[in-house]
Amino acid sequence: MKKLLGTLAAGLMAVTMFAGCGNSARTSGGMIDPYRTDDAGRLAVKKETPAPKKETPAPKKEAPAPAPVVETASSGNVLYYPTGRREGSGLMVEKFTPAEVVAGQSFDYQIKVTNIAGTMLSDVMVWDMLDQGFNYTASNPSGTMDAASRTLKWALGDMKAGEVKTINVTGSAGKVGTITSCASASYNLAVCQTIKVVQPALAVKKEAPAEVLICDSFPVKITVTNTGSGVARNVKVSDQLPAGLTTADGKNAFESTVAALGPGESKTFDLTVKADKTGAYKNMAKANAEGNLAAESNATNTVVKQPVLTITKKGSERVVIGRPVNFTITVANTGDAAAAETVIKDPIPAGATFVSATEGGKVEGGAVVWNVGMLAPGASKTVNVSLSVAATSNVSNTATVSAKCASPASATAGTQVAGVPAILLEVVDDPDALEVGGQVTYTIEVTNQGSAPGTNIKIVAGLEDFVQFVSAGGATAGTSDGKTITFAPLPSLAPKAKTSWKVVVKGVKAGDTRFKVTMTSDQMNRPVEETESTNFYQ
Repeated sequence: MKKLLGTLAAGLMAVTMFAGCGNSARTSGGMIDPYRTDDAGRLAVKKETPAPKKETPAPKKEAPAPAPVVETASSGNVLYYPTGRREGSGLMVEKFTPAEVVAGQSFDYQIKVTNIAGTMLSDVMVWDMLDQGFNYTASNPSGTMDAASRTLKWALGDMKAGEVKTINVTGSAGKVGTITSCASASYNLAVCQTIKVVQPALAVKKEAPAEVLICDSFPVKITVTNTGSGVARNVKVSDQLPAGLTTADGKNAFESTVAALGPGESKTFDLTVKADKTGAYKNMAKANAEGNLAAESNATNTVVKQPVLTITKKGSERVVIGRPVNFTITVANTGDAAAAETVIKDPIPAGATFVSATEGGKVEGGAVVWNVGMLAPGASKTVNVSLSVAATSNVSNTATVSAKCASPASATAGTQVAGVPAILLEVVDDPDALEVGGQVTYTIEVTNQGSAPGTNIKIVAGLEDFVQFVSAGGATAGTSDGKTITFAPLPSLAPKAKTSWKVVVKGVKAGDTRFKVTMTSDQMNRPVEETESTNFYQ
């Protein structure tokens, strides 16, 4: 096919038309008439050909449009509208037809529309005024036929810069000779400005541990995110802590401001928080920004727990010297958290010596130490310690228990270590046999063989008729009523100590006489008696 600009006549032809914004014009017989338009005000561009015998009546003219200019190029006549040159033109319309067709046989032709304006063209319309001798069949895309003016119309809508749209028309020639059709176009050219519409939005996330010990500071993380499509400005993040919680610097609230937070951008704040009492602490963080933006975080619930230690210590109230002194120590955790690093310490009292301990107790620094380790809530631990005491005394000391994050506890117990007095009574006469009229000395010896002092020791001696009292003396003073010698009580006799008394008598008649001594003390339930036999002869 050969490209030409103008009105399409029968034969090998192509027509190119450039249309300006919102204007149309029409040519006829090779001469351009800017005031010749159809009823719709469309520009009709024709190649110079013989006029048909029957011309279509000209539609009423609308407001005059600027005169287009046709220039001749190597490809045929070219129309620039409205600038008179290619530069500045908006729409180019090309028409392609067969060089000749057979009357009565179907054939196709095309109208090619190209946006050469370099910008968007809106409301693009194309018209094609059909010859009376052309029998229209169909078009793709479908067009709208105005039967009165025999004009096809296509609404192509908006066309981007450089976009090309093609219209295919199908029909046949109803007569021999020539048929002519004139295409025209129009569009609107608008000045447009795109404004980006955005909407910032806030989301807040708060993180805190579910459980902590009261002695530990714990971390709190607050993250604010712009989940919207625009910048959030002057974003204020706050967290009002519940009563009982404070920040590391002693404040009961946190607040910070982010000047700008872009779409999808996040800002994280790390806090260190301390509790001053046990319990459950629940709260939320908040964020606010310009434009009435607001958000609340999820609620965090942190339970603050604490181990609570108790201790008891028990021992025998009284232990005989030489026997082991035993103590039983029981510790328990009555709190709601495990007691880690639990340690029991029981100092060894002065005068006592470590013998043994259960549960791995060892002597460290003058005390028996048990490393119990972890003591779960509600759990308890019992240990025993055995000591040796060499002298009578009141063995008393205080055991303590400690653990991580728990207040220490203590308990005191004592045992009276008592000795056993074992007092030996001995009586010896000197001489053992003598003549009547001679004197014999009786020595009374008392020895404490036990481990405790003997107290309030009393000695009483009895005489028979064979003898007569002469004198008495010794550890305490003695008195006689003729037949009984009574010594003053000895207040105390230490363990392993010895004391004595002497009684002198005179034999008054021959015979075997008996010297009887009775001893009592505070520690004795019954008296001790000793008798010595002496023989007097003539």
